[in-house]
Amino acid sequence: MQKHPKLSLIEHFKDLPDPRVDRTKDHELIDVLTIAICTLLCAGESFNDMEDFGKAKEEWFKTFLTLKNGIPSHDTFNRVFAALCPVAFGDCFMAWTQSLRSAVAQEIVALDGKALRRALAADQNSKVIVSAWAHSNRLVLGQLKVDDKSNEITALPRLLRALELTGCIVTVDAMGTQKQIAKEIKEADADYVMALKGNHEVVHEEVKSFLDATVKEAAAPRPPGKQPSAAVAGLATLQTVEKDHGRMETRTYYQSAVLDWFEDRGQWEGLKTIGLVEAEREMGGKQTVERRYYLSSLPLGVETFAKAVRGHWSVENSLHWVLDVQMGEDDSRARTGHAAENLATLRRLALNLLKREATKKRGIRGKQLNASWNHAYLLRLLGVPI
Repeated sequence: MQKHPKLSLIEHFKDLPDPRVDRTKDHELIDVLTIAICTLLCAGESFNDMEDFGKAKEEWFKTFLTLKNGIPSHDTFNRVFAALCPVAFGDCFMAWTQSLRSAVAQEIVALDGKALRRALAADQNSKVIVSAWAHSNRLVLGQLKVDDKSNEITALPRLLRALELTGCIVTVDAMGTQKQIAKEIKEADADYVMALKGNHEVVHEEVKSFLDATVKEAAAPRPPGKQPSAAVAGLATLQTVEKDHGRMETRTYYQSAVLDWFEDRGQWEGLKTIGLVEAEREMGGKQTVERRYYLSSLPLGVETFAKAVRGHWSVENSLHWVLDVQMGEDDSRARTGHAAENLATLRRLALNLLKREATKKRGIRGKQLNASWNHAYLLRLLGVPI
């Protein structure tokens, strides 16, 4: 095999600026990046793991990497990722993911933040990574770091402008439900479904009052010959039931395009509908009911609204849970310079590679284990023709 073969992945990072001065470059940047990503693909997590994995696989790496000074030390991995420009690294990552995306009509793109809980010193605010998760493609499309959860508001417009969102449905949690965000999404030729909570107390209460009253009226018996109100006549409804391990959850989705009562409707770019999701859970003889409310630019079509809401909920299991439980993100103590943010990008890159590989019908950890003992499979993950 030739040195530095044209990997579909590595090609997107070949022009990444190297932050080191020439006299300190004992290892090529592409070698450092390749060993690092291979380590994460094989269930490694830390800079120490990268050094150990590299040494264990040194003879194999030498078949396609330069390694003029052998395997980098864990300190070298730390220094490189601490100094590497996270914006440039993130731009390369987003360009690569765009090359992987398949065209999906009304692709659901969930924007959600996740704290890096241990990647901070005692005097620092928690770091939050805001990711864009493509539900159907099962890819992280891009990400940005913010200093704390409240600053998601300022990060979301920058992330939106960096993504190709034409024809997508962008879902946003309550923290990102802002008029400017709605405007940015519509300017990107996309639609939005935005959760409402107490951070928009007046709007939340107005939408809640209208939908609660409409649902109550729709459920009440109507005398013969009496026509339903315009609000009830315009209410679309869908119900789903899920049973699993002694738990039953009934979700009822309500959507309405009746907005003439909503005085602020013109301030939300492209607003066409409002929505309510009622989740009733029964388990162990106990019953709970939760209601969530939404603003949306989608036209009336409750099936599409329900799909978008479910797509956003999937980000917890399909992305956040995997990053924490199977890739050790919450336990990472990388704190120097840009190391925490760059490692977060690297994890999402590895996760994209693992999720898009379909020849092995196994979960993420099963694929990682297979890659750790099967060089051919690891090369397949990297995009090397074999």
